[in-house]
Amino acid sequence: MWNRTKGQALIEILVAMGVAALMLPAILTGFVASREGKVQQNQRLKAVGLAREAAEAVRSVRQRDWDNIAVNGIYHPEVLGTSWVLVAGGEVIEDFTRQLTISDYLRDGQVDPSIKRVEIEVSWNSILSSNVTLTIYLTRLDNLIYTETTVSDFDAGTKNGVVATNISGGEVQLSAGGRADWCEPELTIDPLELPRQGEAMAVWAIEGGAFAGTGANASGVSFANIEITNDYPPDAKILGTVDGYKTNDVFGEATHGYLATDTNNQEVVIINLSNYQAVGSFDTPGPADAESVFVLGNVGYVVSNDTLYTFDLSGKDGPRQALDTNGVVLAGKGKGLYVVGTNVYVATESSTQLQIVDAADPSDLKITGFAQSAGGSGVDVVVNESQTRAYLVTVGSAGQDELFVIDISDKSGLRSVVSSYNTDGMDPKGVTVVPGNRVIVVGQNGEEYQVVDITDEAQLEKCGGISIDSGVNDISSVVEGDGDAYSYIVTKDADSEFKIIEGGPGGQAGTSGSFESAAFAPGASVAFNRFVATVLEPNQTNITFQVGTADSVGGNCLGVAFSFVGPDGTADTFFETGGPIPYDNDDVGYENPGECFAYKAYFNSTDPASSPILYDVTVNYSP
Repeated sequence: MWNRTKGQALIEILVAMGVAALMLPAILTGFVASREGKVQQNQRLKAVGLAREAAEAVRSVRQRDWDNIAVNGIYHPEVLGTSWVLVAGGEVIEDFTRQLTISDYLRDGQVDPSIKRVEIEVSWNSILSSNVTLTIYLTRLDNLIYTETTVSDFDAGTKNGVVATNISGGEVQLSAGGRADWCEPELTIDPLELPRQGEAMAVWAIEGGAFAGTGANASGVSFANIEITNDYPPDAKILGTVDGYKTNDVFGEATHGYLATDTNNQEVVIINLSNYQAVGSFDTPGPADAESVFVLGNVGYVVSNDTLYTFDLSGKDGPRQALDTNGVVLAGKGKGLYVVGTNVYVATESSTQLQIVDAADPSDLKITGFAQSAGGSGVDVVVNESQTRAYLVTVGSAGQDELFVIDISDKSGLRSVVSSYNTDGMDPKGVTVVPGNRVIVVGQNGEEYQVVDITDEAQLEKCGGISIDSGVNDISSVVEGDGDAYSYIVTKDADSEFKIIEGGPGGQAGTSGSFESAAFAPGASVAFNRFVATVLEPNQTNITFQVGTADSVGGNCLGVAFSFVGPDGTADTFFETGGPIPYDNDDVGYENPGECFAYKAYFNSTDPASSPILYDVTVNYSP
């Protein structure tokens, strides 16, 4: 009995030891895991606290100014004085690494400039490697508006064939377009004699003035600044002149004149109109003369032989630097030059008489489109404001037309010739388009001043003209803010080179015009969200809109050259009465967000007795 009990005890001891061998590792592991899990849990709680702190910090930074979070990248928060700031890179806090990543937010595949995605990550390697992540979205806080509705608001803008009136508190509508009739031109306004005996070859006009230059010989003044009063009839007088250059073309604005010259190393000369001194210049590569010059905003354009160049005009003084150092080679020698928005139109001495150059990036010019007419080589070109039609003139040639209407609704590839017109013996030298569906062609021989009715593009017809036996070398036209309309021509008449011809639709309302608002500066880079316009459109009339946003120039919106676009962000589309403003942030041309905003309204009417009316425009934006 005793032996059996002793054996049983031994068995029980062995069983107990076996059970202990099985249970103790699990118990010990559970004990350790429980202890480490508690530590891990504490680490996670600390990490969550650090992530929440970073979230509050970045919200505080954004609340002070959206620009503080505008640049994508990796940051960490720090306290500077009494405020949070963001510092580049991550940070280490005891056992933790913390960073926040700012990135763009995509809406329907497009960057939404009013939202930023912020991902906050806190990681640690103690016990077990782990991390917590918190994602937040920040938006621009304010929702502000700017409205133009008064006469003073509209008077600050640029009017072409329209007038600001005060019938209902302030509105814009088509002006009468002049007292006279484009189709019944007369030389009744006193001409102006330019100094000395040179032959005036070029003219460019703005409201209140014109600029003329000589080019056929060096015996005349190189440049003349002409003041034109707003009296009726207007009176012209010379304000100042510049000599010493043989000028082939001229361009002018309120403060400076630009000469395309034969002078090597100074193919473009910049004149300060306050003292009539040459203050700047641009040297095109090679010895070829400058044929034509154009300025839009802070970019200058010049054709020299068969190359188009761009140069920087953010300043006017001293040698100006090329933007596209190689330029773009044309099909032939460049002649007439016209710039609208981000597109350059060049008439060339070749069988490809018109070329379209994309200048959205002025430092990287690209030929995108061209036209080939049945006429001779290209002489001059002008484009309507909506950039749907180009009007090209070519050298006179027996049996061939010289004026061509070209469809440029699309700026790429071969552009079609819509219609053409024969100048009947005239050798064209210049062309301009005026309100009322009229194109004026000037030149030598035949009838030297011809007005062409382009209302029916299928059947272009001359509706008026003047014989100026000495010949006309160039033309420019202006519709003043009060509705008076004039063309300015330079002729070979020795004692009356500069002539003024009144135009208009014969007392009826104009049929087309445009209004470009003054630049609105909100004071910082903001997102322009949408705009809405209040308009009245009687039968057979309409108004369309485009918008332009841009970065400032030297902190100022006054010198900005806006690229106007429609709903799809291109210059080929138009708004009806408003809509979302397109976003674009590629640092070229049109920019939204931006620091400056303007809109452009296009007025059209096929009823001479009616005009569409613009009452107000409101733009919504977010700092």
